[in-house]
Amino acid sequence: MTTFDIFADPVCPWCLIGRAHLTAALAQRPGHGLTIAWHPYQLDPTMPPAGQDRQTYMEAKFGGTEAVARANAQVEQAAKVAGVAVDIAAITRRPSTFDAHRLIYWAGLEDAQDRVVAGLMQVYWAEGRDIGDPEVLADVAAAAGMQRDVVTRLLASDADIDETRAREEHARARGVRAVPTFVIANTHAVEGAQGADFWLQVIDELSTKTQG
Repeated sequence: MTTFDIFADPVCPWCLIGRAHLTAALAQRPGHGLTIAWHPYQLDPTMPPAGQDRQTYMEAKFGGTEAVARANAQVEQAAKVAGVAVDIAAITRRPSTFDAHRLIYWAGLEDAQDRVVAGLMQVYWAEGRDIGDPEVLADVAAAAGMQRDVVTRLLASDADIDETRAREEHARARGVRAVPTFVIANTHAVEGAQGADFWLQVIDELSTKTQG
């Protein structure tokens, strides 16, 4: 098995799109032999716990309403190509994703990571729900097969706060500067939302090396 580490943030549109392309490639190579793990990396670690109004945040980041509209249009077009649903008009909050990353970590302990990541991206990008809200996070966890009451208690506690911070700091120390970043076999790093064809080539090359 080849390790395949993904540093991503559910509120990053290119993580959503990158995951869609990767998932499409993996579906075409069911014997891919990759052990996939998701790791925390907040796109904006300065975001307050309650989050912010998304439009206000985006205008400050991109420099005005027209720039935000262009950025949104670019995401919508890329999502269409990737075959993934987005409803940007439904998104009113730009949440802190720290607790979402805690949930992803716990999901990894229950072999539910990809289901949770998919759920977080779905409820945020297609439904406009606030994934900084513990109730929304509990909904995602339950839909992925985790115990809702356990997750609710964990979210209300300090469980794995230090662990999540340490894991993100480790990622930055390793040189991760953008999301998504994919690290293959702890050796090769690839940044950005690569297409399915790219991943098919990578999987085939890894398969050839393994067989050789």
